[in-house]
Amino acid sequence: MSLPPPAPPVFSSGSPVPEGHRSGFASFVGRPNAGKSTLTNAIVGTKVAITSDKPQTTRSVVRGIVHRPDAQLVLVDTPGVHRPRTLLGERLNDLVLTTWNEVDVVAVCFPANEKIGPGDRFIVNELTKVKRTPKIAVATKTDLATPERIAEHLLDISALGHDTGTDWMEIVPVSAQDGDQVDLLADLLVKRLPEGPPLYPEGELTDSPEETLVAELVREAALDGVRDELPHSIAVVVEEMGLREDRPEDKPLLDVHATLYVERDSQKGIVIGRKGARLKTVGAAARRQIEAMLGTPVYLDLRVKIAKDWQRDPRQLRKLGF
Repeated sequence: MSLPPPAPPVFSSGSPVPEGHRSGFASFVGRPNAGKSTLTNAIVGTKVAITSDKPQTTRSVVRGIVHRPDAQLVLVDTPGVHRPRTLLGERLNDLVLTTWNEVDVVAVCFPANEKIGPGDRFIVNELTKVKRTPKIAVATKTDLATPERIAEHLLDISALGHDTGTDWMEIVPVSAQDGDQVDLLADLLVKRLPEGPPLYPEGELTDSPEETLVAELVREAALDGVRDELPHSIAVVVEEMGLREDRPEDKPLLDVHATLYVERDSQKGIVIGRKGARLKTVGAAARRQIEAMLGTPVYLDLRVKIAKDWQRDPRQLRKLGF
């Protein structure tokens, strides 16, 4: 007697996974401030990665999950690849190189409002070491460039591929800000995924812990308006987070206690501001973002501490989660 065929896979809702359903991982890479996080948020349809005009904002691998009837696309937003000047920079680069070897497709971001430079060439040369992973080139930030500039940029990307021996599967211009060709890019990424059932439950938009997301939103607020080396010197750790116990069920309040770490006493003064004014502004901005993300009122307590030269100290890097 022959065994019955295996039951077809099903979504968590109970409906069967359609034949030909694809699932897998796509990684956005590029030099710092190339628009990777903004593009991740645009395709997911909600904020899962912080954004800033300061370079090297992303410090961890952030996964945004896109649910479609025909596919589940997991977007892996990585830190910007750069020539490191600190131990933190070296560890972030190592994180990106490891990710490249573990995803199904890599999308390299080249901002259309900037010319192809040594940093872009460095990244593409590094990518040539990843032989089997398909590579797509993405001209980001097209809303900031003229049609003539975009056309020139696309030719430069093609030439860079030829010069480095990189076989671009596609070259696609997009604007995450305007939503222009974002859906097309998602389709091109899905096309490169293997067939398979969903990897994450329906409705899950990221696998980052809530404490990590909250810490990143605080850091995003703290980055706004600071200059020079200070953005790189700010780290945030959520020390304690939980619903306040003495509240009625219909009026919950989430208590969040977080610490902002900087490297020098002068930086501490900048973050706090005159009579605490700047820290109060940071807290208000972060609280609004946290409440929007978690859907509950938040009491946010922020402290600022010094962790001297933490970017170069292995012990302190471990303490801060790197």
